[in-house]
Amino acid sequence: MITRRHFVVGGSAAAAFPGILKPALAKEVPVAIDCHAHVFTRALPMVGDRRYAPDYDADIATYLAMLDANGSTHGVLIQPSFLGTDNSYLLEALARAPDRLRGVAVLSPETSLDQLTAMAAKGIVGVRLNLIGKEDPPLAEPLWRRHLADLAGLGWQVEVQVEAHRLPTLLPVLLDAGPVVVLDHFGKPSPDLGVTDPGFQTLLAAGRTGRVWVKVSAPYRNGPNGLAIAAAAIPLLKDHLGLDHLVWGSDWPHTQFESSTSPQQCRRYLDDWFPDAAERAIVLGRTPAQLFKVLL
Repeated sequence: MITRRHFVVGGSAAAAFPGILKPALAKEVPVAIDCHAHVFTRALPMVGDRRYAPDYDADIATYLAMLDANGSTHGVLIQPSFLGTDNSYLLEALARAPDRLRGVAVLSPETSLDQLTAMAAKGIVGVRLNLIGKEDPPLAEPLWRRHLADLAGLGWQVEVQVEAHRLPTLLPVLLDAGPVVVLDHFGKPSPDLGVTDPGFQTLLAAGRTGRVWVKVSAPYRNGPNGLAIAAAAIPLLKDHLGLDHLVWGSDWPHTQFESSTSPQQCRRYLDDWFPDAAERAIVLGRTPAQLFKVLL
């Protein structure tokens, strides 16, 4: 069995999300969704406590051209951590190509439901928690519980980038609060432990909830053995989460790894991990279309 779930799309869904996918594209071109990329320019204001600052531009036009060159019909843009909660450039990108792009924002938990609803109308479908180098947020406190409940009510995801060893603490609280959870870059298991990392095992066990998705992306972010870890992780993720809970991303423009990889290389990884074309179609198309509110 390729997938544990069938997705239903059609006239009623098209009425709910008009204009997301051009009719000609829906009929003629296989959908291929790049679920993890960033856009920014050096001129944008950056937060003071950033771990990294780019010395080049990765602008909207260049990203759209990359999608075309890499065979991607759609893209999901993730707010870069060094831009903090100023999502204005992300929203500008979504407005440039509303039929092709969705976005995941970085927001304060004080953000009101009205503000979230307004952002949803502009193509935002989730909130990112990049916790690398940061303490765990107080997710059990009332402010965060309300925020997470609002996200769940909108059908948004919480995308988390965090080392796998922290998942046993974070995942139960997030899942109890209601929203679905998307974990970046294979769940970031320890470079030394790989798939034997207890945190990665927690991720696999959470697959039974049906509310955890994993991005099979950027193996180079999991240490020098990242490709080997990815190869070992793929069959486990397929078995415990299912293809309908895996999505792929180019990680463009590969910040801090620009000289060692490329969008084309990252796309070839996917072919290696999923040599069966039917499986690739699910990971590239049907699964992310549902998760990121794009119609097939």
